[in-house]
Amino acid sequence: MTLQPLRIFFSALLIITICFKPYTGRSADDITARTAAMIDTAEIFHTVVQKAKPAVVYVYVKKTLIDNSADKDLKTFFNDPLLHDFFGEANNKNPDHVNKQTTYGHGSGFIINKNGYILTNSHVIDNAQEISIRLIDKREFTATVIGQDQKSDVALLKIEAVDLPVISMGDSSSLKVGEWAIAIGSPFEMMQTVTAGIISATGRSSVGISEYEDFLQTDAAINPGNSGGPLLNIHGQVVGINTAYLSQTGGYMGIGFAIPINMAKVIAERLQKDGKMTRAWLGIILKDVSPDELSAKKLTNAALVGTIESDSPASKSALQQGDLIVAIDGISIAGAADLRNRVALNTPGASISLQYFRDGQQLSTTIVLGLKKD
Repeated sequence: MTLQPLRIFFSALLIITICFKPYTGRSADDITARTAAMIDTAEIFHTVVQKAKPAVVYVYVKKTLIDNSADKDLKTFFNDPLLHDFFGEANNKNPDHVNKQTTYGHGSGFIINKNGYILTNSHVIDNAQEISIRLIDKREFTATVIGQDQKSDVALLKIEAVDLPVISMGDSSSLKVGEWAIAIGSPFEMMQTVTAGIISATGRSSVGISEYEDFLQTDAAINPGNSGGPLLNIHGQVVGINTAYLSQTGGYMGIGFAIPINMAKVIAERLQKDGKMTRAWLGIILKDVSPDELSAKKLTNAALVGTIESDSPASKSALQQGDLIVAIDGISIAGAADLRNRVALNTPGASISLQYFRDGQQLSTTIVLGLKKD
């Protein structure tokens, strides 16, 4: 055997040894340990789900839609000038015709108070005539709408019951991309369905679902009927309200969105107190800053001050058009949408401190927020 074939032989032998070493070298004890770890993980998921499921409810909605299309057709028909001349003025009448259609919708929700307060999505209960809530133990209740906020897609319901199971609240601001995420709800009316995935992204805005957006993105399967249900972390705490999904087929495609629970909690408190959501007003049209400009100014994130509304809280401050806001109350912002959301969640009349840059100099100003009008 010549030298060259020998080199080829030993090279091939080395490659085979390297490729197969992880498999041939794995002992029975190693396999047993890995299996035990998988069993432990499955048990953790089971425990989390069993803890949360009793507080997850099925929301069944009856709606009455009025279809005026037939009425419009008849009005056009009877207002025809030829008919007017033929039948005379007395017969030129529009019949009192209204076509009512009863439809049904469904979604999910979760109990946040032992006395019957339930969080869900606003779009789940829009235009509802009747709202029924079904618990895991098959009991059914008629729900009352305490308040709903279409701009964030959050609604607060109430059923007359006591000592109900309550879901544990988490902190959505502490979530990290890659963490486990568990969704529970009633997709396609299949109650108590559980899916799992990860947190794919945080702070998603400009999705086009609602006016105030700060979505968590997850690949835990979310389908029609999951809306309003909880998104949980691995500790069994709710971190978001499952709201929507992106799909080209009408079904799950791996991109779902949830409202952060920290935002939802503030909205729920105001809905319970006032029956509506009140938001603070700053009076600035905010814009995102391009990555190139951020890099040039050595900033990570900022919101550009655009037009300042006259006679607004911002107009009474030191802010000027072109300033770059980087923080609110000393906490860095993620961009224009983040600042807008955080200002809005403040109480009207509250004072905030904004940190900003102008001509390379970092400045600060205090502003008393006004009331945002619809």
